[in-house]
Amino acid sequence: MNDMSSPIRRNSLHAQIVEHLRNMIHAGDLAPNEKLNEKVLCEQFGVSRTPLREALKVLSAERLIRITPHYGASVTELTVADLEEVFPIIGALEGLAGGLACKIMTDAEIGEVERMHSELVRHYNARDRAQYFACNEAIHAAILNGARNPTLAETLRGLSGRVRRARYRANMSEDRWHRAVEEHEQILSRLKARDGDGLADVLQTHLANKLATVRAAIQTTATHETDQ
Repeated sequence: MNDMSSPIRRNSLHAQIVEHLRNMIHAGDLAPNEKLNEKVLCEQFGVSRTPLREALKVLSAERLIRITPHYGASVTELTVADLEEVFPIIGALEGLAGGLACKIMTDAEIGEVERMHSELVRHYNARDRAQYFACNEAIHAAILNGARNPTLAETLRGLSGRVRRARYRANMSEDRWHRAVEEHEQILSRLKARDGDGLADVLQTHLANKLATVRAAIQTTATHETDQ
């Protein structure tokens, strides 16, 4: 569980509340369909209702929560339909970012991605899923930043935020995890070769395989809940 009990600093208050709540949703500290108690959250964060409600509007636009008249805000449930709507777009945008990065990234930046990839493999060998996922996200973020396109970055991060919590529900099999590492080997290889088209293809395949893993996890959970 994340420690969200400390009052938030007044600087960038609105953005901090959004980030805190978003992280809580992604980590599962706020469960799907859970109603958000504004009074409790205000006390927990040490803020008034005005900035909290502004933050809720942002998260509603991201589809992480729903705001229902006369009821309030509650956490949305991530469905297979949501994933199938968003993942292909994320894959296409990541492919675009990869193509741009191959043209623009410096050798030093590509070297940093190679260093992170070595860390990724080390975490995989240690079967440290938390550190593996953190390193995985850092690699994708580095490629996105390397595209030098703020509009693309903002759009992709917004879409990725809608489905980021899905990875907490997907317990990768050993076979899928091994193949994911192999895909990251290909990502690094295409990036070092500055093969934009090849990198775009690998990134889209990587996202498609991730979608299949998460879809299976959600369907399995739904079946289990129905049988109970």
